[in-house]
Amino acid sequence: MSGRRPVRRTVRRPRRRSGRRGGGSGGEKLVLGVFVAVVAGSMVAGALRWLAAHPGVVVLLLAAVAGGAGVWAARRRERGQWERARQRGLRYAMPQIDALHHRQFEYAVRDLMRRDGCADAVQVGGAGDNGADVKATDPYGRRWVIQCKHRRAGASGAAVGTPDLHVLNGTGRPVHQGDVVVLVTNGRFTAKAVDFARSQRLHLVDRALLARWAGGSAPLWELLRAVPPPRRPNALS
Repeated sequence: MSGRRPVRRTVRRPRRRSGRRGGGSGGEKLVLGVFVAVVAGSMVAGALRWLAAHPGVVVLLLAAVAGGAGVWAARRRERGQWERARQRGLRYAMPQIDALHHRQFEYAVRDLMRRDGCADAVQVGGAGDNGADVKATDPYGRRWVIQCKHRRAGASGAAVGTPDLHVLNGTGRPVHQGDVVVLVTNGRFTAKAVDFARSQRLHLVDRALLARWAGGSAPLWELLRAVPPPRRPNALS
C-alpha cells in the first residue's frame, strides 16, 4: 500500500437564493408613500371640514395674518423713515473721521453720498476693487467713482502722491465708467499729485474740503470745481 493519504474532495453547496427581490423594496416604498399621502389627505380634509364648521376661527386667523402683515409693513416704513432722517442729518467731525478704520472711512464716504441724494451709493473697496472704493449716481445722473485714502494721523500723516492717482486715473473712467472721478483723504496731497489731478480732470478732496463736506455744508458736487454738467434734468437742477 502507498503511504499517501487520500485526497478529500470539497463539495460546494448551492447558495440559497434570497426570498427578497430587488423590486420588493421599491414596492414597499410605494405602499408607504401611498399610505402617507392618504393619511395626509385625510388630515387636510378633516381640518378643512372643521374650519368649515367653525367659520369664526377662519375669520380670526385671517385677521391675525392681516394684522401681522400690517405691523411688519409699518415697522418697515418706520425703519425707512428713520434711516432717511439719519442720513439727512448725518454729520462727521474730523476727530471722528480720524478715529475710523480705513474700511469704516469708506462706509462713511458712502453714507455722505447717500445723505446728499445718491440712493444707490455703495461701498465696493477691497481686494480687486480696481481703484474704486465707493460708487454712486447723483441726482443729476452723473456716475461717481471715489477712492478713499485714510490717514490715522490726519494732516500729519503721509501725503497722498501720484501713484495712487495713477491707479484711479487708469480705471475710473475706462473700467468703472465714471463721470466724476474723485480721491478723498482726511490727510493732504503732494504738489505733484495736485498738478497731475488737474491735468487728468481728477477731483481731489483733502482734509479741509472733507471737513466742509462731512459737516453738512453742501453736497460734494457743489464744493468741487469743474464738475461735469448733469446727464439728465432733475428737480434739483
